Amino acid sequence: MTARAKTADLTAGLDAVLRAARACRVCAADLPLGPRPIVRARAGARLLIVGQAPGTRVHETGIPWNDPSGERLRDWLAVDRATFYDQSRIAIVPMGLCYPGRDGRGGDRPPRPECAPLWHPPLIAALPAVELTLLVGRYAQAHYLSKGRRRTLTETVRAWADCAPGFLPLPHPSWRNTAWLKRNPWFAAELLPELRARVRVLL
Repeated sequence: MTARAKTADLTAGLDAVLRAARACRVCAADLPLGPRPIVRARAGARLLIVGQAPGTRVHETGIPWNDPSGERLRDWLAVDRATFYDQSRIAIVPMGLCYPGRDGRGGDRPPRPECAPLWHPPLIAALPAVELTLLVGRYAQAHYLSKGRRRTLTETVRAWADCAPGFLPLPHPSWRNTAWLKRNPWFAAELLPELRARVRVLL
């Protein structure tokens, strides 16, 4: 098979998985705003971002990380919006593809447990060019890490080097975590330079 034919085959396979994922209604009865799967990817993407689940603004717009958390995440990566949303460079596959609703304590519910086991394997298999996966938040870290995962998110993120080279754990960039960032200055001093350097090479 020629390189062009192989690329075409990969693209067709990913497109089929994306169509199926975006048409998913498995959790429809449990989603307060109804299903609207949010996932973005193209076969050549070298960076994958695995976050938690869409919030209400993302659900409304259909654009992942289209909120203040996304602004902070783009600052962490040192990329602009155009680069961040270039699907040929960056794939975005949250742990839960749809907005899960509120938890009653002012935050969102966890990602639906059915979602990642159902959709992540075929999506990841259709993204063979990915060299680095950012695991944003504890749900992504719990799902993907065996080696490198610690008792708490803080310990896991601080042990980021143990997850190299394929994974890099990050806290969620929510503004609710501003106090966490102040308590852990090593994140900006040590991890962010490494993150930005790796992203710069990949993109």
